Amino acid sequence: MADVLKKCHPSFDNKRFLALVLDESFEGLELKARMRHTTECVRKVLPPSFAKSVAILKKAAPEVKGFEAMCLPDFVELYGRDDWDRSLPALALFTKYSSSEFAIRPFIIDDQKRAMAFMKTLAGDKDHRVRRFASEGCRPRLPWAMAIPAFKKDPALILPVLEKLKDDESEFVRRSVANNLNDISKDHPDLVLALGAKWLGKSPETDWIVKHACRTLLKKGDSRAMMLFGFGDPKKIEVKALKVDKKKPAIGEQVCFSFTLSVGTARACKVRLEYAVHFAKAKGKVSKKVFKISEKTCPPADHKVVKKHSFADMSTRKHYPGAHTIEIVVNGKAKASQDLLLKR
Repeated sequence: MADVLKKCHPSFDNKRFLALVLDESFEGLELKARMRHTTECVRKVLPPSFAKSVAILKKAAPEVKGFEAMCLPDFVELYGRDDWDRSLPALALFTKYSSSEFAIRPFIIDDQKRAMAFMKTLAGDKDHRVRRFASEGCRPRLPWAMAIPAFKKDPALILPVLEKLKDDESEFVRRSVANNLNDISKDHPDLVLALGAKWLGKSPETDWIVKHACRTLLKKGDSRAMMLFGFGDPKKIEVKALKVDKKKPAIGEQVCFSFTLSVGTARACKVRLEYAVHFAKAKGKVSKKVFKISEKTCPPADHKVVKKHSFADMSTRKHYPGAHTIEIVVNGKAKASQDLLLKR
């Protein structure tokens, strides 16, 4: 990064920049803290004028690689909030080489209408990375980023952008549209279900968006979401003979469970089959997580189902000893359960 900035701005003091970045604190910093620290060091070595500095960074952007490239939109977030006319186009450029989805959010919070008018223009850009940014940057609950409280309350300004992108040729863009709608569904399920009903059936691509957008509602067993996708009446489907091979597994072990799915409908019906694990957590709390088994059309009959679940620790989930429950869920409704005692 120092070499690129030196190439783009010959008076850039790359030795001073490296000394500032690689100080005694750098090795102990986590990723986002390293990014912010590096951004602050860039500021100290580039010209004090934001206009001149951002012009240099725009010139350097195509050659700055890896996580270092995140410093470019971060620079705009930190030092460009008073110069929208330069900052917003810079973010649109920088997102092609890293991602500006975090950096745009303070601008949206400062002036939602102005920022979203800009994002709507980006939804028509020829570069799919820029079009994705138009959706991803305004997600109300973007992971690892600051939330946008106004959009949790009222996502109306987001919808024109998503309408413009729903038929995008890029799956990368369409996935962002679905994720944005999934965020919205957590606060406004009725809005997303109504939009889903409007979009469903237009094309295989929009059908996928609607299904992915409703994934949280489906996992919660929302009956309206189940009806939207044509799942059968769970009252006529039963789970029988649920068995678990280990009642007292140890952390790190795998359990195997089996049951009979009894479909008592008059004709074949669509079945979304899941299992939930109620995990014992620290300090006596319980956390429920739903896992998908299958989703298919089942004829009226008894169907044998066998599934395995691992209690091995992962980077995203740590296990604790105590009472756990495995629960079988059919079309959003819990049908049977078995208790386990997880040991160390």
